[in-house]
Amino acid sequence: MRFPELKKKVFLAPLAGFSDIAMRMLCLKQGAGMTFTELTSADGIINKQHNLSKLLDVIPEQKDDRPLGIQIFGSDPKKIAEAGKIVEPLCDVIDLNIGCPSPKITQNECGAALLMKPEKLSKIVSALVNAVNIPVTAKIRTGAKGKVVYKQIGKTLQDAGVSMITLHARTLEQGYSGTADWNMIKELVNTVDIPVCGNGDITSPEKCKEIIDVTGCTYAMIGRAAMGNPLLFRECNEFLKKGTYAKVSDKEKVSVFFEYLELAKRYKIEFANIKGQAMKFSHGLDGASQLRRDIAKADDVASLKKIFTF
Repeated sequence: MRFPELKKKVFLAPLAGFSDIAMRMLCLKQGAGMTFTELTSADGIINKQHNLSKLLDVIPEQKDDRPLGIQIFGSDPKKIAEAGKIVEPLCDVIDLNIGCPSPKITQNECGAALLMKPEKLSKIVSALVNAVNIPVTAKIRTGAKGKVVYKQIGKTLQDAGVSMITLHARTLEQGYSGTADWNMIKELVNTVDIPVCGNGDITSPEKCKEIIDVTGCTYAMIGRAAMGNPLLFRECNEFLKKGTYAKVSDKEKVSVFFEYLELAKRYKIEFANIKGQAMKFSHGLDGASQLRRDIAKADDVASLKKIFTF
């Protein structure tokens, strides 16, 4: 099935601890073309399908949280297919994680470990594609264990029916360190016939435009740079369209954080998560160091509001 043609080309990456429903909704409001839930295991989805909304942090009837991709991981084709069927009614795209470098994921032959097992990966993807009636996408890395495999994996995924590939242009071993190699994104674009989404080191509107111009990728995905800064999507869209953009002011950033607090209250997001988001929103603001010290001491939302009122 073809990936939907989206007018807005910049996506929010799945971010553990930060891709909650309130943040996703804010990013969509500010111009993200699509957002993704944080990765969830196929086993977890199957075992907790009676409480999917809480597990995935998804509200089925909430249209302001769409278009939405649910990212899953696993190593058993049957379980991946079953999990896909369960989440299908809740999203627009199912994204298979083949890039997570966390040892607790890779030691179970999931995430980036599947880069080194193309035959098994093909079976997993084929099972998922055949089980659902919405697009299946995949997020990968360039390679692992000293081997660069993204082009071979790209062909494997395309042949198995994946409709878009996101390439985080780092190896498993790099984790989130070093520099993303955008040349590899360009090579993948020239290797496959499906859309490629470029990911890695997109920290500004200028970098967003550059990765699209340099690599020819159809979409760009922003991860860590979007933490605490949903307005980055507005800036990116303006720069892609006009070549200029209005920089976000501290006042605008704080206003968006207060909007996040209201949504977090509505969707019952845990306070520990809210504090984590507050820490990210403080970055770049005047007196950020003191703000973070105050945030660490805060014990309720009212305290956070006082801290950000200046």
